[in-house]
Formats: sequence, structure tokens, C-alpha cells
Amino acid sequence: MSVFTWFVEFILHLDERLGGIIQQYGAFTYVLLFLIIFCETGLVVMPFLPGDSLLFAAGAFAAVGAFHVGWLFLLLVGAAILGDTVNYLIGHRLGRSVFEKDYRWLNKEHLKRAEEFYEKHGGKTIILARFIPIIRTFAPFVAGVGKMHYRKFIAYNVAGGIAWVGLFVFGGYFFGNLPWVKANFSAVILAIIVLSLVPLVVEYFKHMKSKKQEIK
Repeated sequence: MSVFTWFVEFILHLDERLGGIIQQYGAFTYVLLFLIIFCETGLVVMPFLPGDSLLFAAGAFAAVGAFHVGWLFLLLVGAAILGDTVNYLIGHRLGRSVFEKDYRWLNKEHLKRAEEFYEKHGGKTIILARFIPIIRTFAPFVAGVGKMHYRKFIAYNVAGGIAWVGLFVFGGYFFGNLPWVKANFSAVILAIIVLSLVPLVVEYFKHMKSKKQEIK
């Protein structure tokens, strides 16, 4: 296994390995969590990073004293807000050219899906997208491309970051260590990932239905 392959596999399963990472790296785990959340929300090339499940797992470990839940919440809210801000600025700088040029690092299908979501829901997309993997990563980028006014964007950005991180971190904090959840932690993490994809699936079928109606 190459170093790159090992690194990708390690990051993708970080939520499942968090306990061992905490034991090995201690307080440095805060930094690692910050970087993962920042990269998932701030870099359009990394929509595959774990977000919801990692926040939930971190909250569960905070409940047993591995993290200070208050500092964890503030740190990860900061990472989420900063990530979306950087993503917005990149999109604002590149402009509409991203839809015309062929960038190897940019998934055009994900970009178009995020733009359709943005056109339908307007500014509140920045809040709603927080809870939808992939769309979460592309929404602030599309907002930047669309030249959304920064004051409006930052308001939605802060509200969405607080809501998203708060829901999953405190969800893990209060429910992550219940006997049933602990006994089936991998299944719970998988359920969180599946549930977080439901809005995306619903939007997809609505889109397909509307396209069929247009054809008729």
C-alpha cells in the first residue's frame, strides 16, 4: 500500500479510529479535527472527507473526558466557518469560468448539482447544505461564483456552522455513550452517513421528476 493510499484510507475512517488517535496524540487531536473539518468545508477537492460522523464521534469522546466539549464545539464551529469562507473566496475569485473551463480537480457534476440547489433555495442554501455531504463542500464555492454579497453570505455561514457542528457534536455528547449506541457504534455512524444523504436523494428525485414533466 502506497503512502498516499494509506493516508486517504486513514482519513476516510478517522471517525472509527478516533479513540486510538486520542490515546496516541492527545491534545494534538484537536488540531487534526480542526484541519479535517476545515478541509471538508473549505476545499472543493475534498468532499469525501468524513464530516457528520466525525463530529458525532468527537462529541461521544468528549462525554467521557477525552475532549472539553465547549472548546471542541467552538474550535470546530470556527473550522466550519473559516472553511466555508475560504471556499467562497476561491469561487468568487475564479468566477463563472469554472463552468466553462475543464479543471481536473473540479467535479463538474457536483458543481452543477450544487448550483441547482443554490438556485432553488437561494441564500439559505449555505445553511441547508451543511447537512448534505458533497453539497456542503460545493455550496459556498457556488455562492462565491454567483457573487453573493459577502455580508449575506457570512450571516448564513455562521448560522449554518453553529447549527451543523452543534447538532452532531452535542448529539454525540448526549447520546454517543448510551449502551446500545456504544455496542453498535459502527452501525450508528453508518446510519448517520445514510441519513445525511437522504436530503440529497430527495432533491435528486425531485429534479428528475421536474425534468420528466418538462419533457411532457
